[in-house]
Amino acid sequence: MRTLFTGARIHGTTATALTVEDGVLTWLGDASAAPQAGPTVELGGAHLAPAFVDAHVHATSAGLLRTGLDLTKAESREDVLDAVRDRAGTDEVLWGHGWDETRWPDNRPPTRTELDAAAGTTPVYLSRIDVHSALASTALLDRVPAARTAPGWSDDGPLTRDAHHHVRRQFGDSITPEQRHAAQLSFLTHAASRGIACVHECGGPDITGAQDFADLLAIRGNLPRVIGYWGAAGDAPAGARGKAGDFFVDGAFGSRTAALTRPYTDAPHTSGARYLDAEQIAAHLVACTEQGVQAGFHVIGDAAVAEVVAGFQLAEKVVGEQALASTRHRLEHLEMITVEQAAELARFRVVASVQPLFDATWGGPAGMYAQRLGPDRAAGLNPFAMLVAQGLTLAFGSDAPVTPVDPWATVDAAVDHRTPGSGLGREAAFAAHTAGGWAAAGEQGGTLEVGAPATFAVWRDRTCLRTVLDGTTIYVASEATRSTEVR
Repeated sequence: MRTLFTGARIHGTTATALTVEDGVLTWLGDASAAPQAGPTVELGGAHLAPAFVDAHVHATSAGLLRTGLDLTKAESREDVLDAVRDRAGTDEVLWGHGWDETRWPDNRPPTRTELDAAAGTTPVYLSRIDVHSALASTALLDRVPAARTAPGWSDDGPLTRDAHHHVRRQFGDSITPEQRHAAQLSFLTHAASRGIACVHECGGPDITGAQDFADLLAIRGNLPRVIGYWGAAGDAPAGARGKAGDFFVDGAFGSRTAALTRPYTDAPHTSGARYLDAEQIAAHLVACTEQGVQAGFHVIGDAAVAEVVAGFQLAEKVVGEQALASTRHRLEHLEMITVEQAAELARFRVVASVQPLFDATWGGPAGMYAQRLGPDRAAGLNPFAMLVAQGLTLAFGSDAPVTPVDPWATVDAAVDHRTPGSGLGREAAFAAHTAGGWAAAGEQGGTLEVGAPATFAVWRDRTCLRTVLDGTTIYVASEATRSTEVR
C-alpha cells in the first residue's frame, strides 16, 4: 500500500511531499505532482527530516531512571540524602542515578555513614552521573562481600573499578524480569517520542548482563530498532552486532578513573585506571577482524587512547591495514586525543561514537573537566572538528542515562562547543546524529531519497509529531501536541 505524506518542509530538498510503499521512499517532489496513493497524511507545514539514531545507550538503566531516584537535578548532598529518606523502608534495592558532586557547594558526595543514616536497613545503590562509581549502603554491601577486597573499594566513599562492578551486578540481579521489561519499554517509547528510530545498546558483563541484553533484543512491536553491542572478549550473546561498545579500556573523568598520562589536577595521587593494554586490545581486534565482526572499546583518557592506537598498530601486523579498515571498528567517547592519533585511527576507518552533551554538561573553564584536569587539558577534550578533519566518521549518542535523550540539544552542543574551533557546522552535526549512526553499525541510512528506507521524523519547532521506521509509524504525538490530520 502506498501512503502519501504531504504538506511538509522536507529536509535538504524543495519537495513538499513523499510517498512510502513497503517500507521504502518511492517518490519525492512537489505536492501538486503527487502520484495516486491510498492513505494521505497531511503534515500542515511541519518539518520532515531523517530520524535520529542514538549510537550509545543503556536502555534498562535509562528506563529505570524514569521510576527510580532521579538525582540528576540534586543540588547538594542533602538533596540526595533527602531523596533516599523519602523512599527508604523496604528490603528491595533502592536504585538512583545521576548525582554529580562537582556541581555542589562543598564538592563532595555523601559518605557511607551519611547514606546509612538516611537509608536504615534498605539496600541502596546510587550511581554517579558517569556510571563509573557509585554510593552503596552497608545493607547492600553485606550482600556483596567480594566488593570489600576488590580494587576500587573505599571504606566510606564511592566505589570504583572492580568493587563497583561487583555491586552493580548485585543491583542488576535484583531487578525482576517484569521490572526490566517495563524499563526497556519505557525507554524505547520515550526515544521514539524524541524522533529516534534506532538505538545502539552498549551492553556487557559488567553493565547489566547477558539476560538483560537478550531480553532487550527480543522486544518486538512498533518501537525503535535496537542494534546491540557486547563489550567483552570471547563469545557474545546471540544477536549482537559486534563485540564493541563499553569494553572498558579505562573509566571516566568524573570518577577519576579515565587513564591519564599525567595525574589529575585535583587528585595528584592518581592518574586513573587502565583495564586493557595494547596486547589485549590487539588480540581482540584480530579475533573480531578474522570473524568479520566489529570490535570496539570504551576509551576516554589520553593514556587509554595511546594504548588503543598501539593496539591497532599491533593488530595491523597480524591481519593487515585493509582487513582492519574493512571491518569498521568503533571507539566510544574518544575524548582526549591528538591530531596524530586521530589521523592514525582514520587510516583504519575507525568510527568515533561520541556524546556532544558531555561537553555541554562538563566543558568550559569552570566545568567538571577543568576541575579534574585543569583548564588547558580540559579545553582539548571532545575535538569534533579535528576528528572529522582527520577523516574519522562520527556517530552521536547520549550514553543515556548519563545524559538525556535529546537529539536536538545534542546537535546544538556539537555546534556550540565550549572550546572555539572544536564544534561542527549544523548540517555536519545533524548528519552525525542520523547517517553517522547507521554508518557506525555498517548500514546505509539517514537520507531522504527515492529507494532509501522510509525512516524519518516530523517536527513542529522541536516537538516531535511523528516518528516512522521503515514505513511504520512508531510514534504519533497526542492531539494536544500535533496538528496533523490523516484522511
